[in-house]
Amino acid sequence: MTTTARVLIAADKFKGSLTAVEVAERVTAGIRRVRPEAEVEFLPVADGGDGTVAAAVAGGFERHEVEATGPLGAPVTAAFALDGETAVVEMAEASGLGLMPPGVFAPLTATTYGTGEVIRAALDAGARRVVFGVGGSATTDGGAGMLEALGARFLDEDGDPVPHGGGPLREMTTADLSGLDPRLADVEFVLASDVDNPLTGPKGAAAVYGPQKGASEGDVAVLDAALDHFTQVLAETESVGQRAVELAESPGAGAAGGIGFGALIGLNASFRPGIEVLLEVLGFAPALERAGLVITGEGSLDTQTLHGKAPAGVAAAAREAGKPVVAVCGRLAIDTAALNGAGIERAYPLTDIEPDPARCIANAGPLLEKTAERLAAEQL
Repeated sequence: MTTTARVLIAADKFKGSLTAVEVAERVTAGIRRVRPEAEVEFLPVADGGDGTVAAAVAGGFERHEVEATGPLGAPVTAAFALDGETAVVEMAEASGLGLMPPGVFAPLTATTYGTGEVIRAALDAGARRVVFGVGGSATTDGGAGMLEALGARFLDEDGDPVPHGGGPLREMTTADLSGLDPRLADVEFVLASDVDNPLTGPKGAAAVYGPQKGASEGDVAVLDAALDHFTQVLAETESVGQRAVELAESPGAGAAGGIGFGALIGLNASFRPGIEVLLEVLGFAPALERAGLVITGEGSLDTQTLHGKAPAGVAAAAREAGKPVVAVCGRLAIDTAALNGAGIERAYPLTDIEPDPARCIANAGPLLEKTAERLAAEQL
């Protein structure tokens, strides 16, 4: 048993049950029941997917709401976060799978147009650096909708705008980026993602992530061909040229239905691991310096966690600073060796208390508090 002057809780959401802020609040409550004298600081984190704006707001950014076009074309209320001239934009706010009605998918026609509207609103608010978190998308349109909202034109052989969505990109004969908002040239865009897939092919946006968005085997083939066609049309433009082909093959181009490609092509974005960028933006380093123990976590600690998810990023930074890390989670699906290899000394899953996954999800809050009590008794 060690004495810890200060605890830093830097956990992601438990998807489907608790936000990152709620996770931090529940863990804090459990710790304080056992160690009321403990100094607890929390910094909710995210890796660029859904919950990124909420994490930024919890970290001190100001929340701004804007009406935008949802993935099906209906209006939605989306938000971005702003601190000075730095904005955090989360594509799931306007183009996310969570905005779709239950059981409804639109793999061929869902659009990122609303995400472009949110970016435009951030520019209107004075943003000169945009951390663009991508993930949790309902779309596979290569970012075409986003670019259209920012002034690009994509036309068919009759000179008419191509309909929204990834499928209709097959009909495109002309791409014109000359009308893109001129302010974009003076803004630094950081593409924050936890995936490094290329745009097309067996590891591309459609093949890997299309089925999660309701795409059938046939839909995947249509979308992959459409994204390839989109690339070829852009490659024939004077302003882009062969850079389109190179960027389509670059890491992150296939992120969030290919919106990564749109950001690389039209926003001149630089690609960085999402959690790395968010930790930097949220001021994780000084919080880490104050900590004696770091608690991270997410709903499921599994093999995906090890590949760029928030807990792995937190643990890597803490290990580099020589700070011990433990984790809380809904379920633990990796062995101790893998956990330790990621820099996490021990994990505390809710399933240790309640083996039934459905009950864990339904009662995640109280179970997490009990788990935190056990953690505090053993670690503090």
